[in-house]
Amino acid sequence: MTRIRSLSRAGHAAPLRQRGAALYVALIMLILLALIGIVGMQVAGLQERMAANYLNTNLAFQAAEAGVRQRECYVEGVVNRNGACADAAADINQICDDGFDATTWAAEKSIDVPQENRVSIREIGPCISGNSSLAMGTAPVSEDPNPVYQITVYATNDPAATANAAVDTIFRP
Repeated sequence: MTRIRSLSRAGHAAPLRQRGAALYVALIMLILLALIGIVGMQVAGLQERMAANYLNTNLAFQAAEAGVRQRECYVEGVVNRNGACADAAADINQICDDGFDATTWAAEKSIDVPQENRVSIREIGPCISGNSSLAMGTAPVSEDPNPVYQITVYATNDPAATANAAVDTIFRP
């Protein structure tokens, strides 16, 4: 008894039984590639959000830093009586012993609605140089030979106001 095998079109003997393993392997590879693609898209989206948050925080810090520099120029103009940077005018609190805390002040500003840039300028020279009476901090001092100011600025990343920053400096003109 001879066994007859059918020939395929190419002239090769056709296998008796095909199992379809290549199909399963290809499907598993496609699923793995799809999962890798999905994870890659999620990572890219997360990195984009982190970059946007960093940008907004940096813009808020730069706005606060610019506000401080403008107020330092204004204070310099007030002390030297030359009127420099008059467009950055702000009230100067001459009572230095008022319990001001920059961190608490900035935290209070962060819950204000609408969010706006804020400035606090305090003349603290009389309190730290001993150029005041025993009632230190209760009345303004007319002339301080050692002027020192605390300038605090709270700023947001305009116009979105999604990030904020506060800069607190001690300035001696």
